[in-house]
Amino acid sequence: MTARDAALTAPDGATAARDGALAVRDAALAARDCAGPRLPGRPRSAAVDAAIIEATLRLIEEGATIGELSIEGIAREAGVGKATVYRRWSGKDALLIDVVRSLEEPSRPALGVSVRDDLVTILERMRRRGLAKRSSALLRTVLTQMHANRKLWRAYEDHVIAARREVMYEVLRRAMANGEIRDDLDVELIADLFTGPMLSRTILHERKALPEGLAETIVDTVLKGVRT
Repeated sequence: MTARDAALTAPDGATAARDGALAVRDAALAARDCAGPRLPGRPRSAAVDAAIIEATLRLIEEGATIGELSIEGIAREAGVGKATVYRRWSGKDALLIDVVRSLEEPSRPALGVSVRDDLVTILERMRRRGLAKRSSALLRTVLTQMHANRKLWRAYEDHVIAARREVMYEVLRRAMANGEIRDDLDVELIADLFTGPMLSRTILHERKALPEGLAETIVDTVLKGVRT
């Protein structure tokens, strides 16, 4: 059974896991779009991208550690040549970052409706990612192993986490310019005030509940202190 099949056959109670993780073939397109400019050449096949990502996940599910994975082994499992993999990713680290992207809900720009609505949207995505991580042993395994590899985790921070932070900063800068929040505070500090409580529950204290409405509660509470 593939990772996607497992997600599709999950029980009704595993909605968070199904939505936030293991939708590999569908998420491969998003991962590919977020991966930055590619080298010139013939157009990439989304089916081949997905096959390579699924092959990587299969090997991890079967017990291979990130350190044991190789481009040659991944290519063999996917039924493609090594050159096909290297045309898409510069190396194993770049591929693994897209593998994680395939398991997570894609980040999207904030809608710009209001600072409250945008912040609630951002924190709700964080809450859903936390639920997906709790429900998906595969996602937990990949993230834990990546975190133990300093170079790989730094690349993940630079390519994935930094982009999420910039979405938050953009929302806060726009709110400052519009007079919705105070403009005499450091943007990064304000961002930490909003994301800190959610990160505490999704990363530091994983036994704490992540109920619906948590994003709204956090945003409304912090906004009281930073509004003009």
